[in-house]
Amino acid sequence: MSSSNPPPAEGVRVHWAQLPTAVKRAIEERIGGTVVEAITQPGGFSPGLAARVRTSDGRRCFVKAVNELANPETPGMHRREAEVVAALPREAAVPRLLWSYDEGGWVALGLEDIDGHMPAQPWREDHLQLVVEGLHRLHDVLTPSPIASISAADGFATLIKGWQELRDSNAALDEWSSRNIHRLIDLETNTPAAVSGRTLLNFDVRADNILIAGQRVYFVDWPWARVGAPFAEWLAFAPSVYMQGGPKPGEFLRMVEFDGVADGDINAVIASLTGYFLAHSRRTPPPGIPTVRAFQAAQGWIALEWLRERTGWD
Repeated sequence: MSSSNPPPAEGVRVHWAQLPTAVKRAIEERIGGTVVEAITQPGGFSPGLAARVRTSDGRRCFVKAVNELANPETPGMHRREAEVVAALPREAAVPRLLWSYDEGGWVALGLEDIDGHMPAQPWREDHLQLVVEGLHRLHDVLTPSPIASISAADGFATLIKGWQELRDSNAALDEWSSRNIHRLIDLETNTPAAVSGRTLLNFDVRADNILIAGQRVYFVDWPWARVGAPFAEWLAFAPSVYMQGGPKPGEFLRMVEFDGVADGDINAVIASLTGYFLAHSRRTPPPGIPTVRAFQAAQGWIALEWLRERTGWD
């Protein structure tokens, strides 16, 4: 394992005591008791509450809540996550949705409280092996997708790209990217067709969206879920693994051991991811999420070096 110093993956957290009284009471009604302890959880980018709570009679729940004023897009993401998680089979290693609340600009979700922890940073080899095995199992359980969902192909066609944006904005690029910008644009246009598949993907797997509980691994945060090919999820995960102290992307893929995917398809997906990270890292941070651009930039440079090695372009 290598070590690095990634930027913090976190938004501006709201604590339980800061919630409006009406929202706290509505949440307590759904849990079924008065909250006497609320421990804010680290990680993630949501500019809202993310806390493990305990009631006076010992009930436990993981609560996430956000107001539309903090970030206008996050409430919709919570609603989408509720729809996805409610429809997942019990065999999926995902905390169950217990209840939801949607009123007065506030959206809150109550999820099964998992007595676990995020993977160690920098990554430990045993943690990474557990996650690899767990994600393979999750892909098996979610194939075919148990729900109708938008596709990974649509996600890459509309969002996970960026080389055209970088060219059109006359962004200052490194020499290699500047020389190959047209090839990079062409390469990422191949991605939507390459990622077609039947598996429901989390589409946002990274350390802060993972919980390890003993020998079991849970995957959390599902608003971006898409149906597609599992290899795309492994490729998207790889840059963050290296950024947070794990093996380089190529070494990580050998550890994952997926077969039957053409090199050209792998390169196309990496190109799209690289363009996305680098282009989005130059944008103004979204409201309430000040660190996300540095997080994207760090992964973008890792993905760029990986792409240069794989293509062999001058």
